[in-house]
Amino acid sequence: MATTVNAPTAASHALTFEVDSGVAILTLDLPGESVNKFTRAVKDEMAAAFERIERDSALRAAVLISGKADVFVAGADIEEFLEIRSAGDAERLSRDGQAMLDRVERGKPVVAAIHGACLGGGLEAVLACAYRIVTDHPKTVLGLPEVQLGLIPGGGGTQRLPRAVGLQAALDMILTGKSTRAKKAYQMGLVDEIVHPAILREVAVRRARELAAGTRKHEGRKRSAQALLLDDNPIGRSVVFRKAREQVMQKSRGHYPAPLAAIEAVAAGYTGGRDKGFREESRLFGEMAATEVSKQLVFLFFATAALKKDPGVPEPAPTPEEITKVGILGAGFMGAGIASVAVQQGTLVRMKDADLARVGRGLAAVREVVVDRLKRKQITKGQYDDMMTLVGGTVDYSGFGNVDLVIEAVFEDLKVKHQVLREVEAVAPEDVIFASNTSTIPIAQIAEASQRPERVLGMHFFSPVHKMPLLEIIVTPQTEPTVIATAVAYGKKLGKTVIVVNDGPGFYANRILSPYINEAGRLLDSGVSIEAIDRALVEFGFPVGPITLIDEVGIDVAAKAGAIMAEAFGGRMTPAQSLQRVIVAGRLGRKGKKGFYLYDENGKKGDVDPSVYELLPTGSQRTEMLPEEMKRRTVYAMLNEAARCLEDGIIRSPRDGDVGAVFGIGFPPFRGGPFRYMDTLGIPNVVRTLEELNARFSPRFEPAAVLKRMAERGERFYPAEGKPVE
Repeated sequence: MATTVNAPTAASHALTFEVDSGVAILTLDLPGESVNKFTRAVKDEMAAAFERIERDSALRAAVLISGKADVFVAGADIEEFLEIRSAGDAERLSRDGQAMLDRVERGKPVVAAIHGACLGGGLEAVLACAYRIVTDHPKTVLGLPEVQLGLIPGGGGTQRLPRAVGLQAALDMILTGKSTRAKKAYQMGLVDEIVHPAILREVAVRRARELAAGTRKHEGRKRSAQALLLDDNPIGRSVVFRKAREQVMQKSRGHYPAPLAAIEAVAAGYTGGRDKGFREESRLFGEMAATEVSKQLVFLFFATAALKKDPGVPEPAPTPEEITKVGILGAGFMGAGIASVAVQQGTLVRMKDADLARVGRGLAAVREVVVDRLKRKQITKGQYDDMMTLVGGTVDYSGFGNVDLVIEAVFEDLKVKHQVLREVEAVAPEDVIFASNTSTIPIAQIAEASQRPERVLGMHFFSPVHKMPLLEIIVTPQTEPTVIATAVAYGKKLGKTVIVVNDGPGFYANRILSPYINEAGRLLDSGVSIEAIDRALVEFGFPVGPITLIDEVGIDVAAKAGAIMAEAFGGRMTPAQSLQRVIVAGRLGRKGKKGFYLYDENGKKGDVDPSVYELLPTGSQRTEMLPEEMKRRTVYAMLNEAARCLEDGIIRSPRDGDVGAVFGIGFPPFRGGPFRYMDTLGIPNVVRTLEELNARFSPRFEPAAVLKRMAERGERFYPAEGKPVE
């Protein structure tokens, strides 16, 4: 019979300490939080609890379990990182965590009973336990995501994980930050047992007694001949480490130091033994925490966390309306993509297009996305079947009589959008929300055709919808607050990071992308090679270069957007000659298998198409240009436009602008976003560079008024220290 020795109070305790026939059961349930995390107070409580277990001779073993519904431990308390002022501070934080877990490992046997997410410091804690049990539940995942914050595991993860699962498997988890599901964790030796959630506690207590009695031992993983050859052989290990470093450099181009530091920490444990490995882990954790890269990635963590709580309208926010059925106009790439994420969240979807063939292709595209999740074992066959029953297609408006939300994803033409808006309003409920997925046309112009413009807004998804995390909600002065709050809430339900932007040509993401693309086009006009331009901007940190991006989105789409932006903003947005000539020649990019690059039958990119140069102003004659000049012209054009968007009230804050740029168009995360990057450069330096460029290329680089004003006053977009303003 279990007895509660002390229960948590909202004021102080996160741990409940119970005793069941010689087994201490520690239940972690952090008050006032949706997840468990290792705050300083929690760590102090745990240290005291384990010290008590060691002192009490009546206690023979312990169980560590979570009181949260679907989370074991989400990791360290990132808030504490804001208090770090030096590498030494961070190193001490790591050493303290290591010391506590070392006591857990060396003390009486502890069974980790894991249900839900077990990440970062949570996984490091269970690695120090004598036995690990997980539940066979989709929400039970284990991982070390520290590299995603520019850090390395600092609680012994770089030392204990390789011993638990082998060198190669450990490096894969640490260097990618990816989570592992319960079944795979068991197969790789990360955990000892899988059980149903209903019996997790019961089995954990039983195993604790068996460990204490010596009738059960942690057997560890079965080691293959390959593992023995690599893990126990210095030559084999050196090969693994060398290949890991090469892969990291290939993917990161040296912009992210944490993965390389993690490799160094893991290697130290093999070459110098356990103590040296732990010392190196702490030292390198401290170094990484002090890097500018980590500071920017931690900023993005806080910014996205704040957006998750942001209702999109001023407080007190209205209660969002419930969205249970969505009508989608257009079954093409974007429409089908939106449908594919909607059905995965249990939304009934009705997809309409002009003919059955298009509808069929749209349904097939939805199926392709969902079946991929099935193949990856992210969902069950039953869940797959349930999701696919939610989507249906039509060539008329049957089924639109009871939709809550209509998302229009038709051709980027105002007349077509007006037509479908009028048609929808004739058949849909009066309170339906009409959302356009337009990428450039102002929502106010679309709403002109509506009988209820207050229920019209934009929901701008990014391609491919099931992979890109950003959603722009575009609002006009007429849009009702309830409609905004509803669209924001539904966007979050779809798993998107949502920013609310005010109406205007190109909105935010595409507006700052346009001058960047245009400037890349002007580099082509001057004779710079396609490869050189793309290479320079990938070196800067973008996932792909601007010319590749044009091919990806479609040269015709880029040309259409460019014309709209030029009409709205005049000379500084006039498209380059090269882009205009290539579209006139009929090249569409990857979707047409011919653009600036060559593509195979499956759309895979090859080399630059040499014949495209004959279409450009300088013909086949190429000009050499320093990569720094190319970066300066394209990136500063984007930075300046981001500042103009803030000045014009298109975005609500620098935070929204940074998140929108990183998650929407691939601005390098390690630079924090356009506004964080301008702070890093120094606003006076940004203005000075823009003025130098504008002297050569007027009026494209005329500094935004807000930048000139900030430079004069010595202002920044963010405080010098601390997390972003929420």
